[in-house]
Amino acid sequence: MCLGNICRSPLAEALFTKKVKEMGIGDSLQIDSCGTSNYHQGELADARTLANAAEHGVQITHRSRPFNIEDFEKWDTIVVMDSCNFENIAKLSKDIVQLEKIKYMREYEQPVGNKQDVPDPWFGGEEGFETVYQLLDNCTQGLAASIINN
Repeated sequence: MCLGNICRSPLAEALFTKKVKEMGIGDSLQIDSCGTSNYHQGELADARTLANAAEHGVQITHRSRPFNIEDFEKWDTIVVMDSCNFENIAKLSKDIVQLEKIKYMREYEQPVGNKQDVPDPWFGGEEGFETVYQLLDNCTQGLAASIINN
C-alpha cells in the first residue's frame, strides 16, 4: 500500500506475484495493492513505474484502488510503504488484531529488516524509480521467503 497506488505498491504487487509464482506458491496466495487515497482510482500505474518495471521484465496490470475498511477482514497482512501510510491505515483499525496486520515493506528487507520508508519516487527522476525498484525487489524476496519459512 502506498498513497496513490500508482508507483510503489503496484510495483511491489507485481514483483511479489512474480516471485511467489517462481517459488511455486503463487496459486495459494491472493495478492493485491491499494492506496490510502482515491486520487488515481481506476488508473494504471504511473508511466515511469511501468517503464522501469518493463526494463526489468516485470509487467504491471493493476488498476489503482483505495483501501477500504473491509480490507482488514480480507487480508492476513497489509504491507505499507511508509510511516504516513501506516498512520492513515492504523487510524482505521478497530482493534489490536487489525493493527497487527499492518507491516512496513522494509521489515522484509534482507539481510536486516527495519521500519524505514520506501521513498516515493513521484517527484524524482528515473534514478528514483530505479532505487525503489531495487528496494522492492529485495523486500518482496524477503516477504516471499517469510511465507515459505512460516
